[in-house]
Amino acid sequence: GADNIKRSLIASLSGLILVATLMIIIYRLAGLVAVIALSLYSLFNISIYTLIPVTLTLPGIAGFILSIGMAVDANVLIFERVKDELRRGNTLIRSIESGFSQAFSSIIDSHLTTLISCIALFNLGTGFVKGFAATLGIGVALSLFTALTCTRSVLRFLMTYQSLRIPSNFISSKQLPKTSS
Repeated sequence: GADNIKRSLIASLSGLILVATLMIIIYRLAGLVAVIALSLYSLFNISIYTLIPVTLTLPGIAGFILSIGMAVDANVLIFERVKDELRRGNTLIRSIESGFSQAFSSIIDSHLTTLISCIALFNLGTGFVKGFAATLGIGVALSLFTALTCTRSVLRFLMTYQSLRIPSNFISSKQLPKTSS
């Protein structure tokens, strides 16, 4: 029991480090912002687990890991929309704002349907199922907050620095449209 929980925590931390590395490689500066938002997400999550208190069992850890996946997915949706806007030739600031607004409905839909499932599992399930539903529900609610608030706030803050306002910090120069002189 305790050994499985310890191995699961190590696996989840290893997965989080791998995901963070891939986000930075693929999304560059935006990936770094996503890692900051995911770090805040993890901190908020653990804080709530301490306040409630939540006992982490294997299903609870599985719920936490799945909610990390949803947090990453929300950031990927936003950053892919930003990249699309940059490919269309929009300015970086306009692309960021448009990326958030275009991804908003998809993020809300996926998070709300998962929260509805968590409520149903929590009300109809027993023991371990309730633990899974509780950690997943907490994680999904926090994921929604961090993706739409923390990620946007950090990106807006970084864009106040002119030296970071370079589209190639977000997308490969090869993918940017050619400007005519």
